[in-house]
Amino acid sequence: MASPDELLEAVDLHCYSNNRAHHTDEVDTERLVLRRGQPFTLTVKCRTQPLQHLTEQLTLVLHVGKDSGTGIKVSGSEARSDKWRLSVQPAQRELLVTVSSPASAPIGLYRMDVVLHSQGGQVLQQIPAGHFYLLFNPWCKDDPVFLPDEEMLQEYILNETGLLYQGSWENIHAVPWNFGQFERDIVDVCFEILDNSLSALKDPGADSLQRSDPVYVSRVVTAMINANDDKGVLLGRWSGDYSGGTSPTRWTGSVPVLRQWSRSGMERVRYGQCWVFTGVACTVLRCLGIPTRCITNYSSAHDTDGNLQVDRYYSETLESLPDKRDDMIWNYHCWVESWMARRDLPAGFDGWQVLDPTPQERSDGIYCCGPCPVKAIKEGNIDLKYDAPFIFAEVNADLVCWIVDKKGSRSQTALQCHQVGRSISTKSVHGDKREDVTQHYKYPEGSAMEREVYAKAGLKNSVLNSIEKSLQIGIKHVQAVNGSDFDIYVEVSNKSFEDKDIGLTIVAKTVTYNGIQLQECHRKTSAFSVKASNAKKEVLRLKYEHYGQHLSEHHLIRITALLEQKGRGEVILHERNISLSTPQLAVKIIGEPVVSRKLTAQITFVNPLPITLSEGVFTIEGAGLTDMQEIQSPKEIKPGQEVTVSVSFKPTKPGLRKLLVDFDTNKLRDVKGCASVIVRGKNM
Repeated sequence: MASPDELLEAVDLHCYSNNRAHHTDEVDTERLVLRRGQPFTLTVKCRTQPLQHLTEQLTLVLHVGKDSGTGIKVSGSEARSDKWRLSVQPAQRELLVTVSSPASAPIGLYRMDVVLHSQGGQVLQQIPAGHFYLLFNPWCKDDPVFLPDEEMLQEYILNETGLLYQGSWENIHAVPWNFGQFERDIVDVCFEILDNSLSALKDPGADSLQRSDPVYVSRVVTAMINANDDKGVLLGRWSGDYSGGTSPTRWTGSVPVLRQWSRSGMERVRYGQCWVFTGVACTVLRCLGIPTRCITNYSSAHDTDGNLQVDRYYSETLESLPDKRDDMIWNYHCWVESWMARRDLPAGFDGWQVLDPTPQERSDGIYCCGPCPVKAIKEGNIDLKYDAPFIFAEVNADLVCWIVDKKGSRSQTALQCHQVGRSISTKSVHGDKREDVTQHYKYPEGSAMEREVYAKAGLKNSVLNSIEKSLQIGIKHVQAVNGSDFDIYVEVSNKSFEDKDIGLTIVAKTVTYNGIQLQECHRKTSAFSVKASNAKKEVLRLKYEHYGQHLSEHHLIRITALLEQKGRGEVILHERNISLSTPQLAVKIIGEPVVSRKLTAQITFVNPLPITLSEGVFTIEGAGLTDMQEIQSPKEIKPGQEVTVSVSFKPTKPGLRKLLVDFDTNKLRDVKGCASVIVRGKNM
């Protein structure tokens, strides 16, 4: 019989079966990836048949964190569920080991050794058993991220593709996004992100222990997705000049961003805007095991001073005037919600938490935001952690417009109390449909509960002080398509019992989605009389030649109408943003979708603009289908010309997959398309 120090030979981690039981087989089947609070099995192979008493002498030693980190001894004598524990069963020349992790264990990369002790406690043999990743476990009821709904888990943890919402609140359009949280090496990049945070670099040991808390981890993620303070992933830019990097509209998924950051040695990736920050954050949080979804808030306020008011200043000729503050109304703004218990807060604030990785304002000295309970925003509990006042303003602030005369005197021309926080949207768990979650953030506008919330938040509700004026303006438009001419209708209503002489100025300006005004492209001035209790319409015809060369990649035009009653000095201003539609790409899949079998995507684009396009590039990617590929288009694409390109790839994973395509040219960007593919396994 062999001596005891020769007994242990090797360890089988059963990666495939363990990962499958832990819902991580999409991450890897050749490396062990586990979720905490759930047992896993190992087989220790022995040189000879093990003796029964040796089962009590076997322990595991775990090391978590950088440079081996904290050592954890796991033995069969431990019975508490909040501690690591194991059980051992002999079977011929093997020891079958079942290991249970506590639901409060820190997430991270663990190194594992199997140790055989003598009855006196002396180490007789120690062999390496390999490494494993430990993730949060939303299937475990003792984990703070527990989500007791399988449909929601399928969407908010396991779905590798989704939809982000852009456009405007009255013209919402969905943009497909490839999260790719289970793509090759993404789990490594996610922990690389945590390892390079300011707190991890300052004190790796303390950081490793705090990774048991999803509140701490998610807050670190929001700081690390932007590169403003640290070795973060993305550098934001909103200027329209994206030289030296990638235009934010070209990204169709998170995987190329994360891989570029990692492979470049943590060089920040150029460039991102809010939906890119959001998509990448969602990938990282889902990969780590925190249920997460993407949110779009239309007419989102950026209130820098916390007064719940965003001011815009205009001259008497409707020229935009600079403001000392940086307050703005973004046409839309994206963030994520993550599901977790808030054991650091009073009862009642578990569930969805707002997290915003876009660098807007500092929190505790760095650019991060959240987690903040959605319930706290709705109920006006703005004293709760984290960043509740800023998020409350994003969905509740008032927009106030001012006219400044030549002497510098200003007069308020518009108070728009219901313009902010509209059509708050996320992808439904029931397919590619939009779910409106506005009611989770705020009570109905003008309701008694809304007034209570404002009072609780210690803020004055401007709705109570707004007075209906006798003259009112409304702005409407037909479906606006980029490249076409279209009409804008401005209706002036006279609610009084006397006729009124009116002066009306209508100005069209191109803007970015975050509210920066670019260029005036057309204006119209008229004078007319509106009879008592009547209305009159004025039409502004916008032609492509007016706006085409000034349009940003966000395809947005702001219409501002200024009304003045002659002889009375009554001035009213009204604004509306128009999101121009762009035709989608047609994507056709040719071939039989089977893992490792060649497929061809045929992509067709028709130039909708009355000008010739050049420098066209198609970009494709798809989780389980293909890494990012770029295809050049023909050198010139004339007005109305159809262009078709083909690209081949071999699927790597079975199941329902999506191929996402982006097309950008010198004069037209952000043209999207997608195709769904059901891929069969090789042996099906």
